[in-house]
Amino acid sequence: MKTIRDQYTHIPFRISGLLDLAYNLWWSWHPEVRILFKQLNQEAWKASIHNPVRMLRDIPAEFLEAAENNAEYLRRYDIIMNRFRRYLKSHCGWFGDQYPGKESLTIAYFSAEYGLHHSLPFYAGGLGFLAGDHLKECSDLGVPLVAVGFMYSEGYLHQHIQADGWQTAAKEHLEREATPLKRVLNWDGDHLVVQVPYVEPAIFVAVWKVDVGNVPLYLLDTDIPLNDKETRRISSSLYMSDREERLRQEIVLGIGGRKVLRTLGIEYSAVHLNEGHPAFALLERIRERTKNGIPFEKAVQQVRGTSVFTTHTPVAAGHDVFSTELMDKYFGAYYGELGIDRNQFLALGAHPDFPDNGFNMTVLALRLSGYHNGVSKKHGAVTRQMWRGLWQDRNEDQIPIDAITNGVHLPTWMNPRIQDLLDSHFYYVAPNWQEEHDDETLWNLVDEIPDKDLWDLHLQLKNKLINRIRERKRVKWIKERDDVPNFITEGLFLNPSVLTIGFARRFATYKRADLIFHDLDRLKKIISNRWRPVQIIFAGKAHQSDYEGKRILQKIYQFARQPEFEGRIAIVEDYSEQTAQYLVHGVDVWLNNPLPPMEACGTSGMKAGINGVLNLSIPDGWWLEGFNGRNGWTFGAESGEGDRDVADAAALYEILEREVIPLYYSSSLDAIPHGWVKMMKESIKSIAPRFCARRMVKDYVNNYYPKLVSSADAERM
Repeated sequence: MKTIRDQYTHIPFRISGLLDLAYNLWWSWHPEVRILFKQLNQEAWKASIHNPVRMLRDIPAEFLEAAENNAEYLRRYDIIMNRFRRYLKSHCGWFGDQYPGKESLTIAYFSAEYGLHHSLPFYAGGLGFLAGDHLKECSDLGVPLVAVGFMYSEGYLHQHIQADGWQTAAKEHLEREATPLKRVLNWDGDHLVVQVPYVEPAIFVAVWKVDVGNVPLYLLDTDIPLNDKETRRISSSLYMSDREERLRQEIVLGIGGRKVLRTLGIEYSAVHLNEGHPAFALLERIRERTKNGIPFEKAVQQVRGTSVFTTHTPVAAGHDVFSTELMDKYFGAYYGELGIDRNQFLALGAHPDFPDNGFNMTVLALRLSGYHNGVSKKHGAVTRQMWRGLWQDRNEDQIPIDAITNGVHLPTWMNPRIQDLLDSHFYYVAPNWQEEHDDETLWNLVDEIPDKDLWDLHLQLKNKLINRIRERKRVKWIKERDDVPNFITEGLFLNPSVLTIGFARRFATYKRADLIFHDLDRLKKIISNRWRPVQIIFAGKAHQSDYEGKRILQKIYQFARQPEFEGRIAIVEDYSEQTAQYLVHGVDVWLNNPLPPMEACGTSGMKAGINGVLNLSIPDGWWLEGFNGRNGWTFGAESGEGDRDVADAAALYEILEREVIPLYYSSSLDAIPHGWVKMMKESIKSIAPRFCARRMVKDYVNNYYPKLVSSADAERM
């Protein structure tokens, strides 16, 4: 089998390290590395959609030869390569300082999705980006982690919006050779293939690897000739609607994922489950112990003591439940391997309040893990209420479900130009601020940045966003010759001088993307105000089976085409990680209006906030902790029964008319809205240190790691 280097013989040896950089996602959160690729040829970088693997494959050799003979380029290349190699050799960092001698106690992180970069479309939304940010931050902090997920050959959903506004799925098969995926090879040099144990008919998975800094992510792929047609589909796309397909997917992720780590000889002492999808991994850990003669109850105790479960879902329908018939079909041979009978097995996934509903994956994860958490303080409280039936002998405040509020990987989501601006003003007092960015005190230096500098940069980023939206439409039109009326809804009339609101979420009904359209006459007056106009950019996808979510998207699309809105409502098609980057950097206001308490956290608002974008949000999820009265706005009640759309929409209009719009357009003679910029600074300095992934990962380590260490050490004795 050809190696990766065999496919890139046109890269000169002097700069061959570019290939090592391209195949490690470390480049994705270091802008200076991206510039190194961009400097080879700007058009090639653009054509690759900022994917260095694709770029190096397609770029003509002449541009690489020119770089090899450019002394300035080589100087920068050598500096970056030295930094990269030092980073990979460093296995200490914060974790090594805090827990010396414990670097070998590896944690296995299981998740159904990972949002790392748009070239690897293995994500559907916030859950995936949280997982991706977790891996990046563990790498930066030196936390010993290995991750397991799926190699989805068709990704999640490529969205196409038809002329009538209805969403359809556009299939796009992943070109594996044009992504930073590496085949994991067996001893014979062939692609490693592992059989998932105790499943009939047999399921085989090929193993791929993505290097996320120092964290290896192993991805499972069933789309191989050894499997039949139906089995090959298991890893084709995220969150299949068919229940049996979903169950097979979760068997492969949990049990197959554990088998892959064992085959690779990777030993780990603790497991972190990101949602209930991979919970079968805990069963497989128990089976391995019972196979070695350990009684079932003792095996359960050992696995509980070394397992952490993070739940993200406050909606009952969001937790996977499988029928007993399906469980019998796929686990009939597995029951006895655990040393228990069928009834004991099914009881592991039975909700005590709804024992006849089926086998619940979240119940399984809660029962077999010793440490559990929600993803915001509010979500922790909601989760304790949801699952109190599992601890009927305890008061609600004694239920063992904690809360660790999510955070975002700051180097990934803060715009590089803002980072440069901070560098220039932090240098003399906090030159290492990027290494200490979870320290709240250093962020007070943001106040020393001149208003003009921050405002001018924000306007540049807004222009960049709008130009990006227009360019996407231009490219699409050239390719497909779309009908002209779509120009109205897809952003060609956006104006960078107008107050711009962004709404970019999954189009689930509870997120209420259409709330702002509740009173059309009032909204039209707000948007088309001659002196203080407003424009809104929508982006997001509805799940393929969520027809109500599709109808909401269609309704917004049809509103946007009404001439009274003057082209000031835009819908960005096929929302992706790259589009998200432009939006969280470039809009003025980030709108969020879910039905409380259904927003578990809402990390997109954090990404906007660290870039000086002001949040305008319902009091739910992370915003209950993040809002301080000076860094954005809140509207509506924290809780309430019945239909609250009328009241919430009225509150939204009121705060827009009385506070948000007047403040944005209150410019001084220097054309700078100083009051607005003051809030931007407050947003950055209050959100960046408290809602970063660095703080989050340290919380996971400090809250759970000593307990996991003790349990793992006791098990070895």
